[in-house]
Parts: sequence; C-alpha cells; structure tokens
Amino acid sequence: MALQHIVTQIDGDSPGQRFELVRYKCGPDSAPTKIFLQAGLHADEQPGMMVLHHFLDLLETADAAGQLAAQFVVMPMVNPIGMGQIQFHTHRGRYNPVNGINYNRRWPNVMALLGDAEIADLAVRLSPDDSAANRQLVRRVVAACLARQTPVTAVDKLRLEVMRETYDSDMVFDLHCDDEALNHIFIVPQLMPAFQDLADWMGAAAVLTAEDSGGGSFDEVWPGFWLQLARRYPDKAIADVPFAATLEYRGLADVNDSVNRQDAHNLVGFFRARGFITGDKNAPPPQPKTTAPAAKPLAATEILRVTSSGVLAYQVRLGDMVQSGDVIAYLVALDGPQAYRARTPITAGTSGQVISLRSIKYVWPGCSIAKIAGDHLLPNRQGYLLED
Repeated sequence: MALQHIVTQIDGDSPGQRFELVRYKCGPDSAPTKIFLQAGLHADEQPGMMVLHHFLDLLETADAAGQLAAQFVVMPMVNPIGMGQIQFHTHRGRYNPVNGINYNRRWPNVMALLGDAEIADLAVRLSPDDSAANRQLVRRVVAACLARQTPVTAVDKLRLEVMRETYDSDMVFDLHCDDEALNHIFIVPQLMPAFQDLADWMGAAAVLTAEDSGGGSFDEVWPGFWLQLARRYPDKAIADVPFAATLEYRGLADVNDSVNRQDAHNLVGFFRARGFITGDKNAPPPQPKTTAPAAKPLAATEILRVTSSGVLAYQVRLGDMVQSGDVIAYLVALDGPQAYRARTPITAGTSGQVISLRSIKYVWPGCSIAKIAGDHLLPNRQGYLLED
C-alpha cells in the first residue's frame, strides 16, 4: 500500500474554527502488526516532528521496495489545536488555554468508559486459554465503546480520534522532548527489559519506568487498560501488555536536520532488527551503536525544584554524574537585604545522572531546574511523578 495522506477535520470550540489532523498510512492492510507513531502532542515540542518528517521518507522508500511487514500509521503533528497558540510572538502549546490542563494529562481511562453490561459480557466470553481470540474480542468491544462516545470540546474530539486510531495498535510511540535534555524514555515496567533494544537504538541516557505516573498520560492509556483487564479477569488468558512509550528526543532547541535524520534512521534500524521492515535476508540483522543503561523506576528520578525566585547559576552540565549533596546550581537572590549578592546553593537529593536542565534561568517558587536519574526510590516521589 503506497503512503496514504489522510486529513481529518476537527471542529473547534468557536464559530468557523476548524483544525486539520494529518495522518499517513503505509504498509499492507493484512499485516499482523500495526505500529503507530505521533509527535507534537505538546505542540511546542518540535524535535519529534522533525524525526517523523525524515521517518516518513524512509518509510516510503521501504514501502516502494516491498519491505514493510507491518502497517505503519504516523501522525507527525498530532495537536493542531496547540499549534495555533501563538501569543505575543511566542508559541505555547503545552496546555489547553481553556482550562489549563496539560495536553498529555487526564487521558480517558478506557475501562471506565466500558459499560457494566460490556464488563459482565467480557467475563462470560473471554477464553481461559486463547489470548489471541481474547485480544480480538476485547478490541471489538473497545471499538464499539469508542464509536458511541460523543465528545463535546475540540480537545476531546481530537483525543477520541487518536484513541480510535490506536486501540488496535500493537506498538505506540509518542515522541516528545524536554527543556534541555538527553534522550530518555518513559515506559511501563512490564515492557522492560524486552524493549532494551529500543533504548539502545535511541541512545537513551535513561529509561524511566512507572505503571501509573499519576497524570493519565497518553503512553499509559493502552498498557494501563490491558493491565486492568488482566487483574479484573485473572482466570482468563489476557494478551501481553501492548507496547507504548514516550520517547524524549533531547530538548526544545534540538530541532536539527542531520541529528533528527539520524534519529529517524535509528528508528528504522529498530524496526528492521525486529523484522517489521525487511531487507537482505542474507545480511545479519542491524545492530545499534550504543548500549543504554538498564531501566530505572521513575520514582528514583529526582525532579529538583526551587523554593524561591532568583536567577540560576548552574554548576553542572547535562550528562554529569552527581552525588547526593552536590551543588547543582546557585540561586542568585533578586530581592531582600542581600539582593543581587546572595547565592543560595541548590543541592542534589540523590545520586545519579543529570538528564535534564532548564533553559530559562529566571525561576520562581516551585520551578523544576533538573532531573537526576538515580537508582534508589525516593520517599517523596509517590503519587504524581511527572513534572507538568
């Protein structure tokens, strides 16, 4: 199937307002595996968009050579609503301006969308020993559930469109970036170490795991649903958790044609190694050039915050290994008796690698200034684990 360009109109919340959601489809309809990739859920994060820009070229080339063994669906910019948030010469795009909610928070709980009758029916119809048949049954039930949803707002319409595309996907990739950062991955722990090869291909500095990060992020929608199914019906053969992950491609400023082209080639390398894109059968499977660290709990990653306003003077760089108690930055006071003189040290609360920093150095109470990926669970990292 040649690369298809599909546009879906999303009605906005004001008269005459429309948004275009663009997707590309490629690969045989009969393929046993469906792979979905999206970028720009946080519309102000463009590195993933550039990665998928190059990935589409590689995908089309592979398709023309008859090398696609999976169906690929790509939404290079999945949040056209956020792309329009330009205010005073600055693009926003992380939060819904109507209610302030992060576009990657509070995604629907699919189990909660199912009706009581559907849940009771699944208890009767699910097989105790045929996980493949159960997968198809569950997907049909979910498809019917999504089909009857009646979203009201533009954001809810957009989310439903994405969920209707991904409910039957075997792999879901959500491309993001941080502020200033090294490559890293967010993923549920049940999928590791099976996907260590993805981390290697991506060159991830860290793989951070949480079954429920507390924010209802998109990458947890389908793994969370299948985990709930397995726990609700322990006597049934529930299929393995479908793959889904957030891939963080460095920082906001890292939209770089050559670097992002290589990121796209690395994604293709992963898919080739997995057999979803084929090649010379006589050639050895491709191998990543890096070996990523083993996965760590997200609850072991410190999100270092300040408690007062000031200007940051960093003492570390991305990738530095630090020890608990090390000075990460000094905060220069902007008021009080020592205004513009006092320097308060901000110290690490754990040992590990600095994987993200803040590009804007003026901060105020509650601002996060660094992520430190450590090995030990932190007592204060419970419940809501995200930065927001």
